[in-house]
Amino acid sequence: MKTVIVVHGGAWAIPDELAEASVAGVKNAVRAGDTVLKNGGSALDAVEKAVRSLEDDPTFDAGHGAVLNSDGEVELDSIIMDGETLAAGAVACVRNIANPVSLARAVMEKTDHVMLTDRGANMFAERIGTPVAHDLVTEPERKEWEHGKSYNDGVKMLFNTQWGHDTVGAVALDSFGNVACATSTGGIRNKMVGRVGDSPIIGSGGYADNRSGAVSCTGHGESILKVTLARLILFHMEQGKSSTAATAASLQYMCERVKGCGGAIVLSSTGDWAASFTTPRMAWASIKEDVLHYGLNPKEEFTEMLK
Repeated sequence: MKTVIVVHGGAWAIPDELAEASVAGVKNAVRAGDTVLKNGGSALDAVEKAVRSLEDDPTFDAGHGAVLNSDGEVELDSIIMDGETLAAGAVACVRNIANPVSLARAVMEKTDHVMLTDRGANMFAERIGTPVAHDLVTEPERKEWEHGKSYNDGVKMLFNTQWGHDTVGAVALDSFGNVACATSTGGIRNKMVGRVGDSPIIGSGGYADNRSGAVSCTGHGESILKVTLARLILFHMEQGKSSTAATAASLQYMCERVKGCGGAIVLSSTGDWAASFTTPRMAWASIKEDVLHYGLNPKEEFTEMLK
């Protein structure tokens, strides 16, 4: 089976000053995941590696560089899912964890549960020896937070009145024919303490099933939750639609039904992939058969041959 990996850095109104760094970040992440796949690694390993790269990049709202809630604190959410067995792990409202995606994987592999939240998730992280990170807040985010008035103002300013948010994610197909997904986020600036969006919720922020494919979503979390976007896209694919058509139909439905904007990266179990969005911009990148595809603006796609 030929390997494929697709990553995104969040669907929102990415300002020009972050455009270059956003594209560079997703290209770095997709290469990191592709290296895992080329060395015979699993789709699960590849999506974790790619998302860790994005969590470590302060350009993105995940891990380092995450946005602050109404109390000026970072609360992080993440999910990871294995399409072979439907095993999944998720964490919500965790604090001082640089790579929530790896903690989500530990929930999947080391507990009988799918999701841990808040204090329980942090207690579990401490028990398994996850390092504590006190450097997740960046200076630009602290300044933005101080200028921000409210959650709704934050949504309007960040997304040009179009709901959306800056999440990161990856989907992959490995040489064994297995798919996997991972999604990670800091949520929306000035969110209420304890607010959880779509990202860590199975079937909304992500889903993976070898029988259909893998999806990682981004956008206005409350809207994505209402339409269970990841599962909706795979439903359309199960009905025979291509990954591109399934994603377009699902995003259009979300827009019409709940007035929500967003994006998704999608990968079928045969390697057909898509990166689509209804927000002003979404940084994305993919690698298939040694060709790197990437883009930022609507209907934009660049390609580079990998050496």
